[in-house]
Amino acid sequence: MTPETETELSEAVRDAAGPLAVVAGGTRAHGATGAPLSVAGLNGVRLYEPGALTLVVGAGTPLAEVEATLAEEGQRLAFEPPDMRRLLAKVADSGTGDPTIGGVVATNASGPRRIQTGACRDHLLGVRFVDGSGTIIKNGGRVMKNVTGYDLVKLLCGSHGTLGVLSEVALKVLPAADAMAVVRIEGLSVSDAVSAMSQALGSPWDVTGAAHLPGEAPQTLIRVEGSAASVAERGGKLAALLGQGAEVDVDPDPEIWADVRDATVFAGGSEDVWRVSVKPSDAPEVVRRVPASKLLLDWGGGLIWAGVAPGSDVRGMLGDVAGHATLVRAESATRTRLGTFHPEATPLAAISEGLRSKFDPRGILNRGVMG
Repeated sequence: MTPETETELSEAVRDAAGPLAVVAGGTRAHGATGAPLSVAGLNGVRLYEPGALTLVVGAGTPLAEVEATLAEEGQRLAFEPPDMRRLLAKVADSGTGDPTIGGVVATNASGPRRIQTGACRDHLLGVRFVDGSGTIIKNGGRVMKNVTGYDLVKLLCGSHGTLGVLSEVALKVLPAADAMAVVRIEGLSVSDAVSAMSQALGSPWDVTGAAHLPGEAPQTLIRVEGSAASVAERGGKLAALLGQGAEVDVDPDPEIWADVRDATVFAGGSEDVWRVSVKPSDAPEVVRRVPASKLLLDWGGGLIWAGVAPGSDVRGMLGDVAGHATLVRAESATRTRLGTFHPEATPLAAISEGLRSKFDPRGILNRGVMG
């Protein structure tokens, strides 16, 4: 089913005789069971006011189209949504198609700039969606602080289509930077890299990216953005602050951060890939405990991408380290055995189940995705 209007979407959900697997661009295999329900037909820019930094688009609008529209006005999605197609290319039913803005919102997909500007949900102004009974619901608006009562905008963002099918989203956008500089330090251990990234993030130099690539030739990357003169000055001050042979590149290849954003170090590999969120200070201990063949640290060490032997249970390796681990790439048998998401604590699981029963009383939306 590919409805082309919100009304058709509502009717499709209302009249469904069984479970529905909600899809957008089809770039990820989310494991839902049921008849495919695509929002690809709900596309296009509904409202764009560059002066008000506001964009309203259909949920099925390709992310590339959204970014191209913003680029024409010198603006961007500040939360830097990743493109997982290269990472997932070898997974069945993944790695193809085109990412959509609805998929970005449904997964709260956020890239390296999250440490400075916040996640997707922090830029989401309003949503329109269809719940599991077929009811069309609107929440939020086109300006900040426009929500009274329950903030369904934040609730829907990251719910992976289990509470409702997005039909339209309103987003706050920001001006794009004129220039970028990267401070690069080579040869640091994970512990020293986390320390350096924390020092950079605690500085007044407005860091917008902090990543570490371990391996035979470790690299620690710190990004600053703004005007050309500003990034050169701030990059120099950061390099002086960090020491340890730090060098400033005032004309870096922008693909450096696209590779960090999209975790392309794992592209084409056969290992399972996990995404582990922890306190940055716990990152060295996580790296010590997890026997990963490849690693990538983002968000100053708060996000760890780990490539491990197929079938490995990274959650069991974390032990008493607080955080959560999400299985991003694995064979279907491993995903079935371990599940995609970190199990919720009993009180939180009860709240989640209660929400799903309210928004999807028949249990038909993306069944099996989040529990």
